[in-house]
Amino acid sequence: MTIVIAEFCQNHNGDKKLLQEMVWAAAEAGADYAKIQTMFADDLTYRERFEKGIVEDGVVKTIKRPYRPEYERLSRLDFTCEEYGWFIKECNKAGIKPLTTVFSRARVSEVAKYGWWEAKIASYDCASYPLLHELKSHFRHLFVSTGATYDYEIEQAAQVLSGVSFTFLHCVTIYPTPLDQLHLARMEYLCQFTPSVGFSDHTLVARDGIQATAVALHLGADVVERHFTILAADQTKDGPVSINPEQLKTICELAHGTAEERASYVAEHIGDYSQMIGQKQRELSPTELLNRDYYRGRIASHRLDGSIVYNWEDVLLE
Repeated sequence: MTIVIAEFCQNHNGDKKLLQEMVWAAAEAGADYAKIQTMFADDLTYRERFEKGIVEDGVVKTIKRPYRPEYERLSRLDFTCEEYGWFIKECNKAGIKPLTTVFSRARVSEVAKYGWWEAKIASYDCASYPLLHELKSHFRHLFVSTGATYDYEIEQAAQVLSGVSFTFLHCVTIYPTPLDQLHLARMEYLCQFTPSVGFSDHTLVARDGIQATAVALHLGADVVERHFTILAADQTKDGPVSINPEQLKTICELAHGTAEERASYVAEHIGDYSQMIGQKQRELSPTELLNRDYYRGRIASHRLDGSIVYNWEDVLLE
Protein backbone atom coordinates (compact mmCIF):
# COMPACT_ATOMS: atom_id res chain seq x y z
CA MET A 1 0.00 0.00 0.00
CA THR A 2 1.33 3.41 -0.96
CA ILE A 3 2.45 5.68 1.89
CA VAL A 4 1.16 9.25 2.18
CA ILE A 5 3.23 11.82 4.05
CA ALA A 6 1.50 15.04 5.10
CA GLU A 7 4.34 17.56 5.25
CA PHE A 8 3.49 20.25 7.80
CA CYS A 9 6.69 22.23 6.97
CA GLN A 10 6.28 25.71 8.46
CA ASN A 11 2.50 25.84 8.14
CA HIS A 12 2.04 25.60 11.92
CA ASN A 13 3.43 29.16 12.26
CA GLY A 14 5.10 28.18 15.53
CA ASP A 15 1.69 27.70 17.16
CA LYS A 16 1.49 24.46 19.19
CA LYS A 17 -2.31 24.47 19.19
CA LEU A 18 -2.38 24.82 15.41
CA LEU A 19 0.15 22.01 15.11
CA GLN A 20 -2.09 19.79 17.22
CA GLU A 21 -5.07 20.54 14.99
CA MET A 22 -2.98 19.70 11.93
CA VAL A 23 -2.04 16.31 13.39
CA TRP A 24 -5.65 15.32 13.89
CA ALA A 25 -6.77 16.74 10.53
CA ALA A 26 -4.08 14.76 8.69
CA ALA A 27 -4.99 11.60 10.59
CA GLU A 28 -8.67 12.06 9.84
CA ALA A 29 -7.89 12.51 6.14
CA GLY A 30 -6.11 9.16 6.15
CA ALA A 31 -2.43 10.17 5.92
CA ASP A 32 0.12 7.65 7.10
CA TYR A 33 2.67 10.17 8.40
CA ALA A 34 2.56 13.66 9.89
CA LYS A 35 5.91 15.29 9.20
CA ILE A 36 7.48 18.35 10.77
CA GLN A 37 10.92 19.90 10.51
CA THR A 38 13.29 19.89 13.46
CA MET A 39 14.91 23.10 12.34
CA PHE A 40 16.36 25.63 14.78
CA ALA A 41 17.01 29.28 14.05
CA ASP A 42 20.29 29.10 15.96
CA ASP A 43 21.60 26.64 13.35
CA LEU A 44 21.22 29.20 10.57
CA THR A 45 24.52 30.38 9.06
CA TYR A 46 25.55 33.88 8.03
CA ARG A 47 26.99 33.98 4.50
CA GLU A 48 28.00 37.31 3.05
CA ARG A 49 27.12 36.71 -0.60
CA PHE A 50 23.44 36.18 0.21
CA GLU A 51 23.04 39.50 2.02
CA LYS A 52 22.58 41.45 -1.21
CA GLY A 53 22.65 38.71 -3.83
CA ILE A 54 24.64 38.83 -7.03
CA VAL A 55 23.25 39.85 -10.42
CA GLU A 56 25.48 40.06 -13.49
CA ASP A 57 24.20 41.43 -16.81
CA GLY A 58 20.64 40.96 -15.63
CA VAL A 59 21.21 37.32 -14.67
CA VAL A 60 20.84 36.23 -11.04
CA LYS A 61 24.00 34.44 -9.93
CA THR A 62 23.25 34.29 -6.20
CA ILE A 63 19.85 34.78 -4.60
CA LYS A 64 19.25 37.51 -2.04
CA ARG A 65 18.32 36.16 1.40
CA PRO A 66 19.70 38.32 4.22
CA TYR A 67 20.54 36.55 7.47
CA ARG A 68 18.78 38.75 10.03
CA PRO A 69 15.22 38.67 8.58
CA GLU A 70 15.54 34.94 7.98
CA TYR A 71 16.76 34.34 11.53
CA GLU A 72 13.86 36.34 12.97
CA ARG A 73 11.36 34.47 10.80
CA LEU A 74 12.72 31.05 11.76
CA SER A 75 12.97 31.91 15.45
CA ARG A 76 9.20 32.44 15.53
CA LEU A 77 8.76 28.87 14.30
CA ASP A 78 11.09 27.20 16.80
CA PHE A 79 9.87 24.40 19.03
CA THR A 80 11.93 22.86 21.81
CA CYS A 81 13.01 19.23 21.65
CA GLU A 82 10.57 18.57 24.50
CA GLU A 83 7.77 19.93 22.33
CA TYR A 84 8.84 17.61 19.54
CA GLY A 85 8.48 14.82 22.09
CA TRP A 86 4.94 16.06 22.71
CA PHE A 87 4.33 15.97 18.93
CA ILE A 88 5.28 12.30 18.80
CA LYS A 89 2.83 11.48 21.59
CA GLU A 90 0.08 13.51 19.92
CA CYS A 91 0.60 11.60 16.67
CA ASN A 92 0.35 8.32 18.57
CA LYS A 93 -2.94 9.45 20.09
CA ALA A 94 -4.29 10.42 16.66
CA GLY A 95 -3.21 7.15 15.06
CA ILE A 96 -0.72 8.65 12.61
CA LYS A 97 3.04 8.05 12.44
CA PRO A 98 5.36 10.94 13.37
CA LEU A 99 8.17 11.90 11.01
CA THR A 100 10.73 14.69 10.99
CA THR A 101 13.42 16.19 8.80
CA VAL A 102 16.75 16.61 10.59
CA PHE A 103 18.72 19.55 9.24
CA SER A 104 22.09 19.44 10.98
CA ARG A 105 24.54 16.78 12.13
CA ALA A 106 24.79 18.22 15.63
CA ARG A 107 21.06 17.68 16.19
CA VAL A 108 20.84 14.02 15.14
CA SER A 109 21.40 12.29 18.48
CA GLU A 110 19.45 14.97 20.35
CA VAL A 111 16.43 14.57 18.08
CA ALA A 112 16.60 10.77 17.96
CA LYS A 113 16.36 10.31 21.73
CA TYR A 114 12.74 11.49 21.77
CA GLY A 115 11.58 8.34 20.04
CA TRP A 116 11.49 8.99 16.32
CA TRP A 117 11.76 5.70 14.44
CA GLU A 118 12.11 7.20 10.98
CA ALA A 119 13.51 10.42 9.57
CA LYS A 120 13.49 12.51 6.40
CA ILE A 121 16.49 14.04 4.64
CA ALA A 122 15.90 17.21 2.66
CA SER A 123 16.94 17.40 -0.98
CA TYR A 124 19.88 19.65 -0.26
CA ASP A 125 21.33 17.05 2.09
CA CYS A 126 21.03 14.02 -0.18
CA ALA A 127 24.76 14.46 -0.87
CA SER A 128 25.66 15.25 2.75
CA TYR A 129 27.21 11.85 3.34
CA PRO A 130 28.43 12.44 6.94
CA LEU A 131 24.86 13.41 7.87
CA LEU A 132 23.52 10.27 6.16
CA HIS A 133 26.00 8.12 8.07
CA GLU A 134 24.88 9.56 11.39
CA LEU A 135 21.18 9.33 10.59
CA LYS A 136 21.38 5.68 9.49
CA SER A 137 22.81 4.75 12.87
CA HIS A 138 19.86 6.31 14.74
CA PHE A 139 16.78 5.57 12.61
CA ARG A 140 15.34 2.36 11.18
CA HIS A 141 14.11 3.91 7.90
CA LEU A 142 15.08 7.06 6.01
CA PHE A 143 13.12 9.02 3.41
CA VAL A 144 15.62 10.86 1.22
CA SER A 145 14.58 13.60 -1.22
CA THR A 146 16.78 13.82 -4.30
CA GLY A 147 15.92 17.24 -5.73
CA ALA A 148 18.76 19.58 -6.76
CA THR A 149 21.15 16.64 -6.52
CA TYR A 150 23.41 15.37 -9.29
CA ASP A 151 23.07 11.76 -10.41
CA TYR A 152 26.57 10.82 -9.25
CA GLU A 153 25.69 12.18 -5.79
CA ILE A 154 22.49 10.12 -5.67
CA GLU A 155 24.49 7.02 -6.60
CA GLN A 156 26.99 7.75 -3.81
CA ALA A 157 24.15 8.38 -1.33
CA ALA A 158 22.71 4.97 -2.17
CA GLN A 159 26.08 3.39 -1.39
CA VAL A 160 26.30 5.24 1.92
CA LEU A 161 22.81 4.04 2.84
CA SER A 162 23.59 0.43 1.98
CA GLY A 163 22.47 -1.84 4.80
CA VAL A 164 19.64 0.37 6.00
CA SER A 165 16.04 0.64 4.77
CA PHE A 166 15.49 3.82 2.75
CA THR A 167 13.19 5.49 0.23
CA PHE A 168 14.34 7.84 -2.52
CA LEU A 169 11.82 10.60 -3.25
CA HIS A 170 12.01 12.39 -6.57
CA CYS A 171 11.24 16.08 -6.38
CA VAL A 172 12.01 19.27 -8.25
CA THR A 173 13.25 22.10 -6.08
CA ILE A 174 11.37 24.85 -7.86
CA TYR A 175 8.67 26.43 -5.68
CA PRO A 176 6.13 26.10 -7.17
CA THR A 177 7.06 23.49 -9.79
CA PRO A 178 5.44 23.86 -13.24
CA LEU A 179 3.82 20.67 -14.51
CA ASP A 180 6.10 20.58 -17.56
CA GLN A 181 9.19 20.49 -15.33
CA LEU A 182 8.15 17.60 -13.06
CA HIS A 183 10.17 14.85 -14.79
CA LEU A 184 8.21 12.06 -13.11
CA ALA A 185 10.25 9.60 -15.20
CA ARG A 186 12.97 10.16 -12.60
CA MET A 187 11.16 7.69 -10.34
CA GLU A 188 12.06 4.93 -12.77
CA TYR A 189 15.71 6.03 -12.64
CA LEU A 190 15.69 5.91 -8.82
CA CYS A 191 14.32 2.36 -8.78
CA GLN A 192 17.77 0.98 -9.54
CA PHE A 193 18.97 2.05 -6.08
CA THR A 194 16.10 1.01 -3.82
CA PRO A 195 12.80 -0.88 -4.09
CA SER A 196 11.03 2.03 -2.38
CA VAL A 197 10.66 5.12 -4.58
CA GLY A 198 8.26 8.03 -4.46
CA PHE A 199 7.52 11.65 -5.23
CA SER A 200 7.44 14.88 -3.22
CA ASP A 201 5.06 17.37 -4.85
CA HIS A 202 5.73 21.12 -4.89
CA THR A 203 3.24 22.21 -7.56
CA LEU A 204 0.97 25.25 -7.18
CA VAL A 205 -2.30 24.07 -5.64
CA ALA A 206 -4.51 26.92 -6.91
CA ARG A 207 -3.43 26.20 -10.49
CA ASP A 208 -2.72 22.45 -10.56
CA GLY A 209 -4.59 20.95 -7.62
CA ILE A 210 -3.44 17.39 -6.92
CA GLN A 211 -2.75 16.44 -10.54
CA ALA A 212 0.95 15.73 -10.11
CA THR A 213 0.48 13.55 -7.05
CA ALA A 214 -2.35 11.63 -8.72
CA VAL A 215 -0.20 10.91 -11.78
CA ALA A 216 2.75 9.86 -9.60
CA LEU A 217 0.45 7.39 -7.85
CA HIS A 218 -0.82 6.16 -11.20
CA LEU A 219 2.78 5.62 -12.31
CA GLY A 220 3.46 3.44 -9.28
CA ALA A 221 4.95 5.70 -6.58
CA ASP A 222 5.45 3.80 -3.33
CA VAL A 223 5.44 7.02 -1.30
CA VAL A 224 3.96 10.45 -1.97
CA GLU A 225 4.64 13.56 0.10
CA ARG A 226 2.60 16.73 -0.07
CA HIS A 227 2.73 19.99 1.88
CA PHE A 228 -0.38 20.28 4.04
CA THR A 229 -2.23 23.13 5.74
CA ILE A 230 -5.52 23.80 7.50
CA LEU A 231 -5.16 27.56 6.95
CA ALA A 232 -5.83 29.72 3.92
CA ALA A 233 -3.05 29.67 1.32
CA ASP A 234 -1.98 33.23 2.12
CA GLN A 235 -1.53 32.64 5.87
CA THR A 236 1.75 30.73 5.73
CA LYS A 237 4.95 30.88 3.69
CA ASP A 238 4.34 27.43 2.19
CA GLY A 239 0.60 27.91 1.79
CA PRO A 240 0.53 28.19 -2.03
CA VAL A 241 2.08 24.71 -2.46
CA SER A 242 0.05 23.13 0.38
CA ILE A 243 -3.13 21.11 0.04
CA ASN A 244 -6.13 21.25 2.38
CA PRO A 245 -7.71 18.35 4.32
CA GLU A 246 -10.23 17.56 1.56
CA GLN A 247 -7.48 17.32 -1.06
CA LEU A 248 -5.36 15.22 1.30
CA LYS A 249 -8.28 12.86 1.78
CA THR A 250 -8.60 12.39 -1.98
CA ILE A 251 -4.89 11.63 -2.26
CA CYS A 252 -5.13 9.11 0.57
CA GLU A 253 -8.09 7.38 -1.04
CA LEU A 254 -6.13 7.06 -4.29
CA ALA A 255 -2.95 5.93 -2.51
CA HIS A 256 -4.78 3.29 -0.50
CA GLY A 257 -7.01 2.25 -3.38
CA THR A 258 -6.42 0.02 -6.39
CA ALA A 259 -4.42 0.65 -9.54
CA GLU A 260 -7.69 0.60 -11.47
CA GLU A 261 -9.14 3.35 -9.28
CA ARG A 262 -6.05 5.50 -9.81
CA ALA A 263 -6.17 4.99 -13.57
CA SER A 264 -9.85 5.90 -13.62
CA TYR A 265 -9.23 9.09 -11.61
CA VAL A 266 -6.42 10.21 -13.90
CA ALA A 267 -8.48 9.50 -17.02
CA GLU A 268 -11.48 11.42 -15.68
CA HIS A 269 -9.80 14.39 -14.00
CA ILE A 270 -6.49 14.84 -15.82
CA GLY A 271 -6.42 13.09 -19.17
CA ASP A 272 -3.18 13.64 -21.06
CA TYR A 273 -0.32 13.91 -18.57
CA SER A 274 2.57 13.52 -21.01
CA GLN A 275 4.02 16.92 -20.11
CA MET A 276 4.67 15.65 -16.58
CA ILE A 277 6.80 12.66 -17.62
CA GLY A 278 9.97 14.42 -18.76
CA GLN A 279 13.31 12.61 -18.63
CA LYS A 280 14.85 9.89 -16.47
CA GLN A 281 18.14 11.76 -16.45
CA ARG A 282 18.40 15.50 -16.96
CA GLU A 283 20.36 18.65 -16.23
CA LEU A 284 19.41 20.75 -13.22
CA SER A 285 17.65 23.97 -14.19
CA PRO A 286 19.10 27.42 -13.36
CA THR A 287 16.45 27.90 -10.65
CA GLU A 288 17.34 24.59 -9.01
CA LEU A 289 21.03 25.45 -9.09
CA LEU A 290 20.37 28.80 -7.39
CA ASN A 291 18.32 27.08 -4.69
CA ARG A 292 20.95 24.39 -4.26
CA ASP A 293 23.62 27.06 -3.80
CA TYR A 294 21.65 28.75 -1.02
CA TYR A 295 19.97 25.91 0.85
CA ARG A 296 22.92 23.48 1.01
CA GLY A 297 24.72 25.76 3.44
CA ARG A 298 21.78 27.47 5.08
CA ILE A 299 21.78 25.24 8.17
CA ALA A 300 24.94 23.83 9.78
CA SER A 301 26.41 22.63 13.07
CA HIS A 302 27.94 25.34 15.26
CA ARG A 303 31.04 24.55 17.31
CA LEU A 304 31.73 26.05 20.72
CA ASP A 305 34.66 28.00 19.25
CA GLY A 306 32.31 29.78 16.86
CA SER A 307 33.24 27.84 13.74
CA ILE A 308 30.67 25.92 11.74
CA VAL A 309 30.60 22.49 10.15
CA TYR A 310 28.46 21.98 7.09
CA ASN A 311 26.57 18.70 6.75
CA TRP A 312 28.76 17.46 3.90
CA GLU A 313 32.06 18.09 5.70
CA ASP A 314 33.62 14.90 7.02
CA VAL A 315 35.15 16.47 10.13
CA LEU A 316 34.50 16.15 13.84
CA LEU A 317 31.88 18.40 15.38
CA GLU A 318 33.71 18.92 18.70
